[in-house]
Amino acid sequence: MEPIRFSGQIRYWNPERASGLAVVDIPAPHVEALGGLKQQRVRGTIAAADFTSNVMPAGGGRLALSVSKAMMKAAGVAVGDVAELEIAGVGRD
Repeated sequence: MEPIRFSGQIRYWNPERASGLAVVDIPAPHVEALGGLKQQRVRGTIAAADFTSNVMPAGGGRLALSVSKAMMKAAGVAVGDVAELEIAGVGRD
């Protein structure tokens, strides 16, 4: 798989609560390259910090990357920030 690079804003999964799970929406042109709208493990970088996380359907035909507090801390980013991301692999590869 060719690495997928994009910029995305970190947001709360449920913006009305302004807490809990943080995610970044995967741009629509990259969804098919990641296997479509299904949950799976991915690895890559966020602001040059390595991560292993999950992508999952986010409703409305969207796919979202789960962004943990540890990922944000390592990358020096927070909810509301726009981060540079790269997804280098899916599954266990």
